[in-house]
Amino acid sequence: MSRIKLTLAYDGSAYHGWQRQTKLPSIQGHVEAALARLCQQPTRVHGAGRTDAGVHALGQVAHFESDRPTPTADWVRGLNALLPKDIAVTCAEGVAADFHARHSAKEKHYRYFIHKNQLRSPFRYRNSWHFPQSLDLQHMAIAAKALSGEHCFTSFCAAGSDAQDHCIDLNEIEIREEGEDIVLTFIARRFLHHMVRNIVGVLVEVGQGKRSAQEIPEILAAEDRRAAGPTAPPQGLFLLKVLY
Repeated sequence: MSRIKLTLAYDGSAYHGWQRQTKLPSIQGHVEAALARLCQQPTRVHGAGRTDAGVHALGQVAHFESDRPTPTADWVRGLNALLPKDIAVTCAEGVAADFHARHSAKEKHYRYFIHKNQLRSPFRYRNSWHFPQSLDLQHMAIAAKALSGEHCFTSFCAAGSDAQDHCIDLNEIEIREEGEDIVLTFIARRFLHHMVRNIVGVLVEVGQGKRSAQEIPEILAAEDRRAAGPTAPPQGLFLLKVLY
C-alpha cells in the first residue's frame, strides 16, 4: 500500500468548501469520486485544511492510499482528466506511511485579496473583495502587529466552532499594495474556523477609521466573537501553500 500526496488548486466559487457533504458539491467529494474511478474502489482523501464555501486554493494538500503501482505523473494526468475544470491536481508524489496532510503540516499560508479599484471588475468578483473605499494601511499594519504572535483567538473564531484549543501562534501578517489590490498574507501552523476572514474584517474597520488599532488587545482579551466585528467575504481568500 502506497501513500500519495497531492497538491491541488481550485476555484471554490461553485463549492460548499473542501469537506465532503452528502448532498452539496465539495472539493473533497469530487477528488474522491475521481479517485474511485481510477482505483475502481472507494478511496478516502485527507486534506490539510477545510477551506470554506467560496474559498479558493493555490496549494491545498491532500493524501490518500492506494495499492496500485501507478507512476505519480499518471495520477496527475488521470485525476485532471476526470475532475471539473475548476479543480486541478498540480503535483503528486509518494510519501512515507506516517505522512498526514493535516497533522504533519508545519505551516500554512493564506492570502486575502482586496480589490480597491473604484470600478467593479467583472473579472475579479470571484477572487477578491471589491472594496473601493480608502483604507489607511499604516493603521492596519499597526493592528496587524498587535495580532501577531501567540494569543487566544476566540474573538476571531466562528461561533459554534468545535475547536477545543483557541490558542494560535500567528507567525506573521503582511499587508502590502500590489497594483489595484491590497494583499494580506497570514502565516501560522494552524488557523481557527473563519479566523483569517474575521481578522480581515477587523483590519478593514481599522483602515476605515471605524476602530482604533489600540483596540486589538481588548478584542483579544474579550474572548467573545461579538467583540471582533464583521467577517470578510470568502471569495478573497486563498490557501496559498502548506509547508511540511
